[in-house]
Amino acid sequence: MTVVPAFDLVTVDAPEPDRVADFWRTVLGLVEVEREDGDRWIVLAESDGTRRIGIQRGDVRPGGVHLDLACSPDDFDDELDALVAAGARVEARREEPYGLIANLVDPAGYVFDLCGYR
Repeated sequence: MTVVPAFDLVTVDAPEPDRVADFWRTVLGLVEVEREDGDRWIVLAESDGTRRIGIQRGDVRPGGVHLDLACSPDDFDDELDALVAAGARVEARREEPYGLIANLVDPAGYVFDLCGYR
């Protein structure tokens, strides 16, 4: 039986991730809980650790905001297969220090990620 991935956070592409993180930290009262490769990836959360916004270095573009779905690394391949069977298209797949990542596109062309966090 496949475990349905959980909604993790909304991710924003930004050419200046630190500037965008500072903005959202200030206006929403969030705290930084994760940072990778300088400013390539920043996660902001509630004070209790609930993840809310991911900011990744990238160009601002239409559709530059996307959903991240989370699952365990053990369920990653099954979840990816289920998403593809439901109509998603895999754009890229890679391994990061924190887990497995697949960049996908839904049937309407909107991007989202599946993240198998360790």
